Amino acid sequence: MQIALSSGIRNTLLTIQQTTRAANQSEQRLATGLKVNSAIDNPLAFFSAAGLRDRAGDLAGLQDSMQQATRTITAATNGIEGMKKLFETAQGLANQAAAEQDGAVRNTLQRQFNEVVRQVDDLMRNSGYGGVNLLNGGTLNVRFDASDTTASLALSVNGGTVLNAATLGVTTGAVGSWSNADTTVTGGNANIASALTSIRTAITTLRSEASRLGANNAIVTARQEFTSNMINTLQAGADDWTLADLNEEGAKLTSLNTRNQIAQTALALASQRDQSVLRLF
Repeated sequence: MQIALSSGIRNTLLTIQQTTRAANQSEQRLATGLKVNSAIDNPLAFFSAAGLRDRAGDLAGLQDSMQQATRTITAATNGIEGMKKLFETAQGLANQAAAEQDGAVRNTLQRQFNEVVRQVDDLMRNSGYGGVNLLNGGTLNVRFDASDTTASLALSVNGGTVLNAATLGVTTGAVGSWSNADTTVTGGNANIASALTSIRTAITTLRSEASRLGANNAIVTARQEFTSNMINTLQAGADDWTLADLNEEGAKLTSLNTRNQIAQTALALASQRDQSVLRLF
């Protein structure tokens, strides 16, 4: 048996159903903080936000590699600073030998000089980080954007060759070559002067390489900061597509609950009116 509803009751029931659905939607948004929880809610907003979050995730992964790149550059810079200090020590020994006339003392100073120069190479070999040693001919490749193959930096030191005492032009000499021989009175002085010249050139080269490393480190740091800002921008853009206004949703839920209560009252009144009509029969 089909039950017929009056127009007033049918309209009131429809209003209650619509109000209940809207209230449930507001409750879900308040619970999740999102106005778009799935593609069903709003396909354009959902997939636009997903695309922005995917790119933010890609950049976050690259940001970690940028941080490691700065560590590698810092390790190389520290290595250069250490090498420079050792060369300055060797320079001091050579200057001390130049002011000394005693051949035995000069020989002692030359042995110390040779040991310091050998330590330069040891320090260079210990200046790597994360498997990359820029001072030992290594190359550092840094990506700045996953979708742009040109947004990258390839960094090496000394043209990609080993940066050690020999390539810097500083070599050890046979002990005794700093002493003035009887046949060549000034031979030792000339050798010391040559060593001092090579050390000055090596220190100048190290300073130049340190400056270049510093400039590249500034580039990576700037890109790292830019990437952080870009990630925040992308996430904010994704949130613009999907985040709900909790104040608005709270006010809307209160209004819908009130409207639902009024509709319930209207339904009761409509039902009472129909019952009053039936009593006439």
